[in-house]
Amino acid sequence: MRLIVMFDLPVETAQMRRAYRIFRKALINEGFIMMQESIYTRITLNRKAAELLEERLIKKLPNTGLIQTLVVTEAQFSSMHFLIGAPSEDIRNKPDRVVVI
Repeated sequence: MRLIVMFDLPVETAQMRRAYRIFRKALINEGFIMMQESIYTRITLNRKAAELLEERLIKKLPNTGLIQTLVVTEAQFSSMHFLIGAPSEDIRNKPDRVVVI
């Protein structure tokens, strides 16, 4: 499964910029990688793991802005079409990196 986080946060004041940085850092600390500007993704083992991760993110939300999540299967994610550009070759972005113990 993939948890995709898409956000649009205001950065008009110093306090808003700080909230943006804190949220973005929280995503990175949770293991998300940037797909595009303001779109981050992370591989999870199953839907329940994605829901638990989403609950942890809810605790770190800023006060304003728009933040959305989407859970898709690995098959759905891999069927993504690139109209221009290329997918990230980052090893952290590969499903075979997930180890189930």
